[in-house]
Amino acid sequence: MQYPAPGDPQLAAVVVELLNAANLPARIDTQRPLDHGVWVPLSLMYPQADIPIVQVSLPTRGGPALQSRVGHALASLRGQDVLLIGSGSITHNLRELDWHAGPESVEPWAQAFRDWMIEKLVANDEAALHDYRQQAPNAVRNHPSDEHLLPLYFARSAGGDFSVAHQGFTMGALGMDIYRFG
Repeated sequence: MQYPAPGDPQLAAVVVELLNAANLPARIDTQRPLDHGVWVPLSLMYPQADIPIVQVSLPTRGGPALQSRVGHALASLRGQDVLLIGSGSITHNLRELDWHAGPESVEPWAQAFRDWMIEKLVANDEAALHDYRQQAPNAVRNHPSDEHLLPLYFARSAGGDFSVAHQGFTMGALGMDIYRFG
């Protein structure tokens, strides 16, 4: 798959500056290709690949709290007409998918997790959200590892008020929700 959107070196330098100012060490890597979390949604949103892209890799080892710090550090970019996107999945356990299930088929354990997350996002309960692996129902079953949920924390902290733009599941347990912040 090719998605030949241009980069924006000036914006990339601003991103690094903002992160470093927030005590979040960052550097530019001009050799890293676009991750599927970037080109999949953007190829649907901007199929002509005619917008500049700056991909920010989020280290998973710091968990939700680190992603929230990154979001806060970059939030000011929204006022400069920069679209900040956190692309992941509200549920993501490929081993649990039913590859033949229709959109009406939803596993109760996936639904319970998604509903808990939305409840905490609506309540703006950062402590519970950061501790989701202990507090949310079926957290580990929905996310054996954090990397597909962590972009949510970045987007939440970079944005503002929470709203649900789309809800849905595919293959019984893959949450295909779209959330807006701000």
